[in-house]
Amino acid sequence: MTTNHPLRSLLLLAVVLLACPQTQAVETNTERPPNVILIMADDVSWECFGCYGADDYSTPNIDALASKGIRFDHCYSTPLCTPSRVKLMTGKYNFRNYTHFGYLDPQQKTFAQMMQSAGYKTAIAGKWQLNGLYHGAVGHDDNTRPIKAGFDEYCLWQLTAAKGGKQGGERFWSPPLEQNGKFLSKRDNHEQYGPDIMSDFLCDFIQRNKEQPFFVYYPTVLVHNPFVATPDTIGDSPRTHDANKAPKNADAQKANFVAMVHYLDKIVGKLVKQVEAAGQLDNTLFLFTADNGTNQSITSRWNGQAIRGGKGGTKDMGTHVPLVAYWKGHTPEGVVLDDLVDFTDFYATLAEAAGVQLGSDDPVDGRSFLPQLQGKTGNPRDWVLCHYQPYWGKFPGSQYVRNETYKLYRDGSFYRVPTDLLEANDLSAESLDSQAASTKDKLHTVLQSAPPAPPKKAGPQAKQRPIYPDWKDIVDPND
Repeated sequence: MTTNHPLRSLLLLAVVLLACPQTQAVETNTERPPNVILIMADDVSWECFGCYGADDYSTPNIDALASKGIRFDHCYSTPLCTPSRVKLMTGKYNFRNYTHFGYLDPQQKTFAQMMQSAGYKTAIAGKWQLNGLYHGAVGHDDNTRPIKAGFDEYCLWQLTAAKGGKQGGERFWSPPLEQNGKFLSKRDNHEQYGPDIMSDFLCDFIQRNKEQPFFVYYPTVLVHNPFVATPDTIGDSPRTHDANKAPKNADAQKANFVAMVHYLDKIVGKLVKQVEAAGQLDNTLFLFTADNGTNQSITSRWNGQAIRGGKGGTKDMGTHVPLVAYWKGHTPEGVVLDDLVDFTDFYATLAEAAGVQLGSDDPVDGRSFLPQLQGKTGNPRDWVLCHYQPYWGKFPGSQYVRNETYKLYRDGSFYRVPTDLLEANDLSAESLDSQAASTKDKLHTVLQSAPPAPPKKAGPQAKQRPIYPDWKDIVDPND
């Protein structure tokens, strides 16, 4: 009689296991994708940041990201907040899906939903203003809209409450906010500063989710008007909701605006420190940009010249925004790039960073600039398009296409922007050199491939709001 030796049994078991197809090892990529923190400032542009040549402002934290990473000199938004936000979040030109100011169609897929599907924990804090409060859209009082848009957590101003009314109020001192389904009234936030509440919320989110990939979208409330004191400048004055009343004196308002830019920079530094404390600095991509140009009431000194804010208008002061990127160990240090970046490109860039292969339900209007963030050439754009009809205020509709130097409007006007920021010299009737003429022809071809320009006169009460959701791919038509 024989008995099996324990070692013999183990060897036999190993042979059996190796012979079973269902137990074969599958090679997997377990490398964690980068966290992403996308910060978008409100109503402040390139002339207000030190790394872009600002004379009136001190922004050491944003400047540090630029000195350690990349500063893009040609990032373009639309001239107003909601069109830019819809464009950024959906990766689509406004001619596909923008119909009302203060509204994001809840049927549109967002970059948060895409990141969530890739296994990211997602959070948003700051200004929402996308439920359709201004025109009473269906579901405008739905406080789960951010969750449905792909955010696991939120801390937001203007979700279901507008600035007016019993529950509404301003965003800075003692603000009404909504946080993960709970309404925090002005009394709840008495004497607190909105940007501090929101950034603290994000710091807590980062700390709690450091063990898995996270995506933070921070559309800040700074530095939109009213221009009021910050915690660094308010001193012993009351911090009640009445502190949201801006002074009437223009110089005092400018002083408050400068202080608000400084506080925005301070919060950027706070988030970087939190990521470092969480042990995630080596694996976090920071992107800093802004939604549109600076308020028109603010004039700033930039590289020795006066720049008046251009919010609402299609000149460089309204559409040219900062873009600073830093990913420790990945972004080349202190690089300045002339590559064109359109707001539609952020969706594609986040997707590539997350390892997501874009599908039929994803946008086609953007190009990823992730390769450039890694020191590669990538596939830079030849042009950016602005299809602009805000349906708000008295700003006229417009459509143009441009590259780093030249800008062509649908009406045929043509400008060399770097030497003509005010667009005072229309080149369309002049004799052009070969480079300018060739560029104009190429830009004209792009405009011919785009849908019709939006109506010039179409304010908040416009009855006709044309969109072209199924318009062909005009960025990479051969893909």
